[in-house]
Amino acid sequence: MMSILRISPHKPMTLIWWSKNRDQIDFNPPYQRRGRLWSSADKAYLIDSIINGFDVPKLYLADFQFGQSKLNTARLPYAIIDGKQRLEAVFDFFDNNLTLRADFKYRKNIDLKLSGLSLKDLKNSYPSVADDFENASLDIMSVFAEQEDDIHDIFVRLNRSKPLTGAEVRNAIVGPVPEVIRTLASHDFFLENIRFGVSRAGDLNAAAKVLFFEYENAMMPTKKTNLDEFANEKDINKDKLELASRRVIDTLDVMAEVFIPKDTLLASAGIFPVYYWFIRGIRPGAHGFVREFLVWFENARRENRERQKLQRGSDLNPNLARFDTLNRSTNDQQSHLGRVDILDKIFLEWLPDASRVNVFVPRISS
Repeated sequence: MMSILRISPHKPMTLIWWSKNRDQIDFNPPYQRRGRLWSSADKAYLIDSIINGFDVPKLYLADFQFGQSKLNTARLPYAIIDGKQRLEAVFDFFDNNLTLRADFKYRKNIDLKLSGLSLKDLKNSYPSVADDFENASLDIMSVFAEQEDDIHDIFVRLNRSKPLTGAEVRNAIVGPVPEVIRTLASHDFFLENIRFGVSRAGDLNAAAKVLFFEYENAMMPTKKTNLDEFANEKDINKDKLELASRRVIDTLDVMAEVFIPKDTLLASAGIFPVYYWFIRGIRPGAHGFVREFLVWFENARRENRERQKLQRGSDLNPNLARFDTLNRSTNDQQSHLGRVDILDKIFLEWLPDASRVNVFVPRISS
């Protein structure tokens, strides 16, 4: 039987009404993109458009006002489907955290000097302009759906023309794997230690890669197609997935101790799966050496590249040069394996003699 899906215009409500009732909107349903993607300039341009009466694209809200819905996990009347960045911009202006653009021109009276003013300033000195904003309304579509698949499908379709990352699209998939990935991405390691960007779901992408490793019990290729297939697998072995998730959490716990907050070693998302698998194979007694080694290793790589530029071939370290070559293909299986092999080899050479015994544990679980 086909599920019920209905999309219709929401009753027109003013922006000030939406601002006062913002706590009735779930801004973070599972499929939603990260917030705060727009720059201040982007947000100010939207406010300019609203005040001057220009058209603004429709927003879409899951509407849970009528009846109980299993999709309403936050138990709120609304959940955002499309338009999160626009609503955030509107509410930032209401909260006086945003000002009008430096080149702002008020179409009704271009002689007014309003650039750089907040909503509070407008209320004090130009109340009619403030009224134009507060009493404006946006075109909002109410979505009534019974199935989570329908909500996710609408989200992906509405964002097809936008540059969604692979991780953002995967996050909109209904299924056990994306749910586990979201849980892993909330680990303290991703919140505190990484330095690479997460605004475009970089943490979700990183978590997906290592979960894939653990599920397959091996380093795997991590290109978009590989991760998409993993996330879309409907007949996933849930016991195996749970075990893989626990192994990821165990290793992330270790990595949170190895690395420092916002670690410069974790500035690139591409190196994260390699560090993960490298650290996963090191016995606890050697964990205290890992960060010092990686700092030394990165400095040695940099110096090796400088010697290469100077064409001092006899001074080059071939392992470091090969690591750089492999690092250009960050998602290839052989690149993952080759870089970890090099780290293992050089780490063992780098360690003090007394610490070289029983450094590694098997990475393939029995």
